Amino acid sequence: MPQTFGPTWQMLATFGVALVLGLALTPLAARLSHTVGLVDRPRPGEIQRAAIPRAGGHAIYLPFVAAVLLSLALAPRESAELHRILGLLVGVALLVPFAVWDDFKRLGPLPQLVAQLLVATVPVLFGITINSISNPFAPPPFGGQILLPEWVAIPATIAWLVLMMNSMNWLDTMDGLAGGVGTIAAVILFLVCLSLRQSTIALLPLALAGACLAFMPYNFNPARVFMGTTGSMFIGYALGVISLIGGAKIASTVLVLGVPVLDAIFVILQRSLAGRSPWRGGDNAHLVHRLLGVGMSQRSIALLVYAICGLFGWLATSLIRTEKFYAFGALGIVLVALVVFVRLRNPQVAAR
Repeated sequence: MPQTFGPTWQMLATFGVALVLGLALTPLAARLSHTVGLVDRPRPGEIQRAAIPRAGGHAIYLPFVAAVLLSLALAPRESAELHRILGLLVGVALLVPFAVWDDFKRLGPLPQLVAQLLVATVPVLFGITINSISNPFAPPPFGGQILLPEWVAIPATIAWLVLMMNSMNWLDTMDGLAGGVGTIAAVILFLVCLSLRQSTIALLPLALAGACLAFMPYNFNPARVFMGTTGSMFIGYALGVISLIGGAKIASTVLVLGVPVLDAIFVILQRSLAGRSPWRGGDNAHLVHRLLGVGMSQRSIALLVYAICGLFGWLATSLIRTEKFYAFGALGIVLVALVVFVRLRNPQVAAR
């Protein structure tokens, strides 16, 4: 095969394997859920109204891992990149047992946080860190990069990955949200990698996009299977690590994931200021719950979140550094507008 067609073939094969395996494994995961008793039953204060199998996350990370391993055979990498990909996969191997434990036992906030910190440390051990941040106002000759010392880079990386895992985990409270947003974010990261001429790294988000997309027919409202903690934390972890491999793409990632990331930060602040544990739910503090409380359907909320993530994800691929800074401001305005909308429609729901 001519070399010019190599990257295209690699991309099609990587995406195709993740998509086909995901479509095949998701119904099997649903049946396995019933066999092992991993079924999510409605609890007081939750949106869910029926018992739903919640082992769907296995049908997301397994196709991703298979597609990544295939990509390693199809696209040769330099040793440094291989080392980082190994760190990504080792982190997945550590995350899954903790997440499965949580799916069965519904662990408290502290065990979850400890597990997330341990998992977030793995990529750091393999050299995946936020070693610089962009200065959007620096003139081009200076590159706009601020180098971070190791004592800042390591905790910043761990905090970033924990934030990503919690953002996607908290987003997964409504049919189709985490899977759809994960698909959009992975596609955006794929496009950003291509724009930076990182064709081999681009295969990683492409594998994730295929796995998440395959899950969507089974999870979009009305959902027939849930991804559970295993799926949501995996998606957050994978997006967080992939955004750092080959150079930090945090600005692009935050733009496309602005809704769940900023919502997670706001909820943490709100709960902390109220004297409550920032990790304990049950208060309808998340924006999507408030939108549901003012009469929007789950499908409408999912499509609205998709539209916002897709719009700002597209901006992430189109704007330069300074323009991205203003895009963050626009994203903040959009979220404030949604909060105001909730308050005007139903002050009682907004005040909970």
